[in-house]
Amino acid sequence: MLGESHPDFGMASLFRENDFKVVAVGVKANVLVMYFLTVLVIGFVARTRWKSSPESYFLADRRLGTFVLLGTMIATNFSAFTVFGTSGAGYRDGYAFFPIMGFGTGFMAITFWILGRRIWHLGQERGAVTPPEMIRAIYGSPVLSFVFAAVMIVFTLPYLALQPMAAGYALEELVGLPYFKGCILVTGIIALYTLRGGLRSVAWTDLFQGALMSVLLGISLILVARYHGGFIVANRTLMATDPELFSRPGGLGTYTLTIWFSFMMLWFFCDPMFPQLFQRFFSAHSENNIARMMLFYPLICTVIFFIPIALGVLGHLAFPGLTGKQADRILPMVINLVSGDLMSALTIACGLAALMSTMDSQLLTLSSIFTQDVIPLVTGKHAKGQILGRAFVVFLSLAGLALAYRPPATILSIATQTFTGLAVLFPTVIFGLYCKKVHSLPALLSIIFGEGLVVLCYFGLIPTAGFLPVVPVMTGTFFVYLGVHAILLVREGVLRIAIPTWIRDPYFYVFFAIFLLALDFWAWGRSDPHWAGVPFWLVYFILLSFVLTVAMMHLVYKRKETAANYLQGE
Repeated sequence: MLGESHPDFGMASLFRENDFKVVAVGVKANVLVMYFLTVLVIGFVARTRWKSSPESYFLADRRLGTFVLLGTMIATNFSAFTVFGTSGAGYRDGYAFFPIMGFGTGFMAITFWILGRRIWHLGQERGAVTPPEMIRAIYGSPVLSFVFAAVMIVFTLPYLALQPMAAGYALEELVGLPYFKGCILVTGIIALYTLRGGLRSVAWTDLFQGALMSVLLGISLILVARYHGGFIVANRTLMATDPELFSRPGGLGTYTLTIWFSFMMLWFFCDPMFPQLFQRFFSAHSENNIARMMLFYPLICTVIFFIPIALGVLGHLAFPGLTGKQADRILPMVINLVSGDLMSALTIACGLAALMSTMDSQLLTLSSIFTQDVIPLVTGKHAKGQILGRAFVVFLSLAGLALAYRPPATILSIATQTFTGLAVLFPTVIFGLYCKKVHSLPALLSIIFGEGLVVLCYFGLIPTAGFLPVVPVMTGTFFVYLGVHAILLVREGVLRIAIPTWIRDPYFYVFFAIFLLALDFWAWGRSDPHWAGVPFWLVYFILLSFVLTVAMMHLVYKRKETAANYLQGE
């Protein structure tokens, strides 16, 4: 009768709603299954032989060209931290985080020229497969090589654990898969194609996943901006409600000038010390491939890092009030809200692409260090074949899962702590490559002293005066290396004081000037004027990245004589 309730209608509506949810989850799951299968197929097609040489399995026979080398280097460097960590930082701190990542990481590419080419040459001459092998070839010390390897393994493990952490967040938000089960699923897939294929599989899957990540991140920003009335309108809305997101030091007041300087130092010293990036220099077909890769890096970093940070900022419009680790989930949350099931699944796949392309490289490189450096020193014998290396891939995968089980902090804070530990290795590498006479003692003491400072800073026992720990840590590490090195040269009676070649090189002053321009203290605390909905200081850094690229091009293509002098150490 009219006016009576009809519970059957309510039940039917509930069933329809549940059916829609089941269909939505099914669509997302099918997209992810197709993505995982594609990655596995690429990995298996590009595989190396099961019984392959270390150079074939770990370095793809040292034959990676510019295109594949650039793709795997970018995909390896742009990890879960790039997609989930930077979007979370963008949510918490606003656009203040963009220059740190977009310009700071691009500026780091200068080390490809300073270190990468010499590392490639030494790898060719000495047959080095791993970074510790190169250190042993330079310094002639198995003990130093072992310590170098131990630092790389210990400080890469927490960073490795970030990848399954982010996978768990994404799959939980997308299809409702419990966090740790998502960690296990993605880790298992990565371990499977890494075990089978070696660097050849990893490089080609990296290329695919890096391209997928870039395209889908761009589409995601377009969708989110359209949902809120367009990019300019969305930013103007936020400007009225959350103006701190458009100026520095950022939403939480984090990014002071000292912190910005610290991050620039951190990226420059730590990024080339990532074992998976370091090893890529060995795998290049020629030093020209490394130089060309450097040219593309700043502009790619500018574009790729801007997108997740902007997505994090715009996330405030739909999900205000997130704090701490909650903000690291903002990307899957906002994509789930604004796009259909198919697009949300594809977009989360881009995040999975970022983390998978980093974790596979970390597993492969650390397993090579284990088989080529740790096992020979412990047993006195070189491992035959790659069975032990593959077994260590499994062990590392399980170790990463164990660390991801109960994540202690945000993705950004975990990454910053582990990066500092790896940065300590920088003086050992650069002085080993450039000094005409080297001793293992300065390198060994500098690493031990530097890692001691990392521990003291972690527990707050050393004041940092507003800087990140990397500043006092690297100051102490360089001081110990140079001090002990000078003492040994004096004792041998061979100390000579001379003006270094790089002091007379005009390119040193060009890049130093660009670095100083990046410390734009005059724009601190300002959010105006604006252009296209963003503060002009953000546009300034995009232009500065372009200037950096032009300077690099001039260095590579117009100063071949200077390049030869750098290489010969004249």
